[in-house]
Amino acid sequence: MKENTIPQSRNDVSDRPPGKPPDRAGRPSDEPSDEVADRIARRALARRGAHYASEVRALLDAAREVMRRCGTGSRPRVADIVAAAGLSNEAFYRHFRSKDALVAAIMDDGAERLCGYLAHQMAKEPTPQGKVRRWVEGVLAQAMDEDTAATTLAVMWNAQSVGEGFLAGQPTIAGLLADLLCAPYTELGSADPDLDASLAAHATVGKLADHLWGRVPPTGADVDHVTRFCLRTVTPQGGEE
Repeated sequence: MKENTIPQSRNDVSDRPPGKPPDRAGRPSDEPSDEVADRIARRALARRGAHYASEVRALLDAAREVMRRCGTGSRPRVADIVAAAGLSNEAFYRHFRSKDALVAAIMDDGAERLCGYLAHQMAKEPTPQGKVRRWVEGVLAQAMDEDTAATTLAVMWNAQSVGEGFLAGQPTIAGLLADLLCAPYTELGSADPDLDASLAAHATVGKLADHLWGRVPPTGADVDHVTRFCLRTVTPQGGEE
């Protein structure tokens, strides 16, 4: 009786190291099975994260629009916001513990957008004086366009109830805007660019609030005046004018 000399298949299970399934070419994989599971889980979480991010964006945009329509006469309900976003109450409370938390997020989102816009505009100017003017123009522009002014005022009005107004909260929007002035103020020779920028930002944001609440858009002359004021706030080295 002849001995069975038929060679085993390369894919025979007995040839595989334990815990290492073959790859597509039939070779044992060196990747532990838990790494495969982790990779699949990360992909699933990434898809869920992208979906959740789109929900948050929809809620922020819808809330901003509903607030604009309500103006300073009434505060929107959660039901109004989720309806405008095309979502459910469950989706809302998955991301925000309350309407106040949503308003705070809208303030953060608006501040981030404004700072990004201002930084882009300031980068177009080669001189520190030009950068300061671009900054003033961008801040006061929030009260120039009718729709933008109405939205900004409505958000400010809603934010008062949660202490997240333009002059409240940590950090304030004035503080974030001041950060953009530090570099040009340093170029202008400020002895204390952080303090000078903070003073200029709080004064400018206060003037913006006056225009919004008075429903009077700033003029070119207003921009010129505020720009000159901001440039004069630069404290020279030695503390002398």
